[in-house]
Amino acid sequence: MARPKIGLQLFSVREDCARDLPGTLKAVAEMGYEGVEFAGYYGRSARELRELLEKFGLEPAGTHIGIDALRDPSIDETVRFSRELGLKYLIVPWIPEDMRNSREAWLKTARFFNLVAERLKREGMYAGYHNHTEEFKRFDGETGWEIFAKATVPDVVLQLDVGNAMHGGVTMDQILDFVRKFPGRTKTIHLKEFSRKDPNALLGEGEVRWAELLSACMKVGGTEWFIVEQESYKYPPLKCVELSLRNLQKILETL
Repeated sequence: MARPKIGLQLFSVREDCARDLPGTLKAVAEMGYEGVEFAGYYGRSARELRELLEKFGLEPAGTHIGIDALRDPSIDETVRFSRELGLKYLIVPWIPEDMRNSREAWLKTARFFNLVAERLKREGMYAGYHNHTEEFKRFDGETGWEIFAKATVPDVVLQLDVGNAMHGGVTMDQILDFVRKFPGRTKTIHLKEFSRKDPNALLGEGEVRWAELLSACMKVGGTEWFIVEQESYKYPPLKCVELSLRNLQKILETL
């Protein structure tokens, strides 16, 4: 099993990025992260961002962008910016309610993503979708996430956010089943802890069965990036993401 690279979703340290993006990227690289996933560009051009990543030895693990950035005519600028920055994975982290409030809405959304995936494939890029909790509402016994997954082509990335899914009522067994049911679709995954006892739990401190999940990602998920994300904090954000990385590295050593 080839180990995926380890990246950080920069939303985890967004205030640090807003204050000092170069300093934050330097700190993240020194911790041992191999790349970062963007959630905004802090007023920087694609060239400036790429130069910063190269300076600190980081790779672009992907980006979170709004759905409108993938619609005409905006998609042309999105592709240009992404090409210059070196992005491969363009992930939508949220869609409006009318794109997910029925089975028919999910099927229509899937068709849209299929068209975008076809457009991006020519550029060597992938479109993807990232879950929160509302994706696990059921329609005729099937979750919106499953409807979307079944109706999209294999090139559409299913970026599972583990913590979000469990907050949405998904069990650990269901998460494992999902990765296995859609092989090769979990090209990037958000490693976010879930704990009913400690809302500020770091990776490895909660209820996620990480060793099983990481193994499934490597065996059948087609995962290229393990992306750490922390949205609640018991320490300063940079300390939290460093400790999460250390815990992740320890878990990976057991596999």
